[in-house]
Amino acid sequence: MKLLWLAGLLLLLPSGNGPDQLIITFQGQAAITVDRDEFTLPGTSMIDLEKLDSLLNLLDKRIYQEPQNAHINGQGQIIPEQLGQRLDRKRFTQRFFNYYFGEGFSVIAVPRETIYPKVDQELLAQIREKPIGQYVTYFNMRNKNRSHNITLAAKAINNVVVFPGETFSFNQVVGKRTKEKGYLQAPVIVRGELSEGIGGGICQVSSTLFNATDRAGLKIVQRYSHSRNVPYVLPGRDATVSWYGPDFVFQNHYNQPILIRAYAAGGRMFVSIYSSDLIEYKPREIPGISGHRLPEEISITALLAEYVS
Repeated sequence: MKLLWLAGLLLLLPSGNGPDQLIITFQGQAAITVDRDEFTLPGTSMIDLEKLDSLLNLLDKRIYQEPQNAHINGQGQIIPEQLGQRLDRKRFTQRFFNYYFGEGFSVIAVPRETIYPKVDQELLAQIREKPIGQYVTYFNMRNKNRSHNITLAAKAINNVVVFPGETFSFNQVVGKRTKEKGYLQAPVIVRGELSEGIGGGICQVSSTLFNATDRAGLKIVQRYSHSRNVPYVLPGRDATVSWYGPDFVFQNHYNQPILIRAYAAGGRMFVSIYSSDLIEYKPREIPGISGHRLPEEISITALLAEYVS
């Protein structure tokens, strides 16, 4: 949708005989060269706003840099945030009008505006202080494909910050489990666990997260159990997820942001929830798994034969 102020500004600017060619530069280098005639409506001296809008989109796509949140690395160090950038569309449009109507230079440096990340190192330092919930489950490291998927999904939810009033969706944060993202088909799965084909083992990550967030007293918005009990958590304490099916969703209804720390190593899936010392929270009593008993596993081929029989 075109902005009305563009049309108004266009009417106010006089027609001129400035340079026909415009060089658009970015970081001191010529990025795009255009001619005035390319942006003129046939039979008029008016700017074709649709073509100008296409030029704006092209420039924005070329220079856009997504901001990066501050995060905690594997050694526990805070890695500072990185600012992002995008095209300052209003300033560029004003400069383009000046060029088009003969009042500006034939060279325009692309104006940029800064995009700030949601999480900076100062905030992260504050909300890593107080543990408010944690949970651990166990898996068989010798099941390489399933272990790989668990590790990959744990990395996806690690360092996520959920602000007051925000909801966390497991499917949205982890994304679709595909080969392109590195997920593998697990030919051997845990008995009772939902298998998505690609990405077997993901439900253990979502179930561990559910128990950690529940222990922290966070509001559980959406959770579904498997049709059968899964052995890596107690009965009724699981959270099944599937890209085309159930999701696990919780809300941070507290007065402070919360930080998710998750990792899988040594046959253990860990999730801890942190916040600042100022948080007012009400933890819940959540039973944990006693001992380090590995969950029973079954091959998909055997599982299909079991259902057929």
